[in-house]
Amino acid sequence: MKKGIFLFTLAALLTVLMLTAIGCKGNAIGQNTIRVVIFDRGTDGGKTNPTNNKWVEWIQKKLLEDEGINIIFIPVPRATEEQAQINLMAAGNPPDICMTYDINSINNMAAQGGLFDMSPYIDTHLKDLKEFFGEDPTIPGRDFILRNMNAKTGEVFSITSKRMNTARLNTFIRKDWLDKLGLPVPRTTQQFFDALIAFRDRNPGRVDRVIPYSMTKDVRWGAGNILESFINWTTPAKDRWINTVADRFFLLPGYKEGARFMNRMYNAGLIDPDFPLYQNDEPMANKIKSGNVGSFGHNWDQIFRDSERLFSDLLKNVPDAEWVAMNLAGTDGTIRKISYDPAGINVFIPKASKNPILAMRYLNWLSKFENYNYLQIGQEGISHELIDGIPRLIPNATDGWIQNSSMNIDYTPIMNGLFLATHEESIRALANAYPWPAERILDAYNMAMENARPNPVIITSTPLEAAGPVAPTLVTKSDEFMNNSIRASAATFDRVWDTAITDWLNTGARAIIEEREAKYIAP
Repeated sequence: MKKGIFLFTLAALLTVLMLTAIGCKGNAIGQNTIRVVIFDRGTDGGKTNPTNNKWVEWIQKKLLEDEGINIIFIPVPRATEEQAQINLMAAGNPPDICMTYDINSINNMAAQGGLFDMSPYIDTHLKDLKEFFGEDPTIPGRDFILRNMNAKTGEVFSITSKRMNTARLNTFIRKDWLDKLGLPVPRTTQQFFDALIAFRDRNPGRVDRVIPYSMTKDVRWGAGNILESFINWTTPAKDRWINTVADRFFLLPGYKEGARFMNRMYNAGLIDPDFPLYQNDEPMANKIKSGNVGSFGHNWDQIFRDSERLFSDLLKNVPDAEWVAMNLAGTDGTIRKISYDPAGINVFIPKASKNPILAMRYLNWLSKFENYNYLQIGQEGISHELIDGIPRLIPNATDGWIQNSSMNIDYTPIMNGLFLATHEESIRALANAYPWPAERILDAYNMAMENARPNPVIITSTPLEAAGPVAPTLVTKSDEFMNNSIRASAATFDRVWDTAITDWLNTGARAIIEEREAKYIAP
């Protein structure tokens, strides 16, 4: 799943600061009432109004009983959440709890004085949340609740949610095509290349147009597992962290060779030539469903997602089709891949909040098992059923109990994923959540997690700020130069790639690297 970029413009920041200073006198919200952002994902497929449904009624009733707090949910469109929250804050009437995936934007807001510091309340109003989070798995000896702490001042302006499932990407291939050609599932990039050549030349699916490999313009994501298999993983963690810019690994040793491999694929006619035109997944998805695509990469569970219907719709057209996930070994013969950091979306309280203490008490209330467990699985027979003692969510629950987001993550912003008594139970429940045999899901999950590890997490002397203003431009440029490099001739690949990297560095990547070098603190 891609991280959103929460852009907080200078004008909006200045407006927030001004309104913070003079107060929000027009706010008529009661002293025991909090306002919390909730994503509006529309009502297609039976979804409900995110501010008025059975789940909201349950939260309002139980929160009032337990904590004496009234809660009002403020909807923001999922597709434009960043701008919607900017508008609310700039208007001087922000929700008491907001959220974003972009830590750079939070750092910029904090630097301008626009956020509430939660550090004095960690062991009081947030003690249950601290216990639920436990130790940070990527920073031994440090509490997870302090992940976003300012190392210099000790201030905590945001709290990151905890991911249960850190599986990231998979590369999928048509096993029925491999079987017809008598080929095994590839385990190396060369075997993969050879299989795609066979797809191209022998057309095992007997389709009108064979597309051996498909992707969108966001190459670094769709082809991530392939590209990243070329990274030199002996590179010290410090150097990998410093040179990872805007969540992109272009500057890491070996990555360029991954791009060269993709260039070789393209020039051999193995990649859909229209990929730069695909601004989103839909064109690629349509070709996958039609049966023309032999391989592609995406989220670890993309073929099984009911919202995408890639596999199920393909079966309507090709009843004997079979997709499987695969891993490709790097140049040293070892499979290595990147998993998600266990940190997810970041929750923060604007400085202009009228009720920051109540907001923290709500976050703490959510961390109690009886509360988040009910919100995640609901009532047996209505929201879930038990299979061998493990809950399976009912996707089309009736009487207003449908979950607008998977496992109600929109209502449990302190966590991403289903948290049961043990991790094993949680993963089994995750598999049960799909309309496919659980073993298929577990196979894809295990493939995505094989030798997977998150990127280094480094404590810095002060929060990083350089990326905030330039990240959008770097992201746009990265798509352009990846597309251009892959479509270049083999003879011009180095020139195209090196020129683009120099421009990328000059656009702002170099400033980000220099800041990271200056603020790095050895573990």
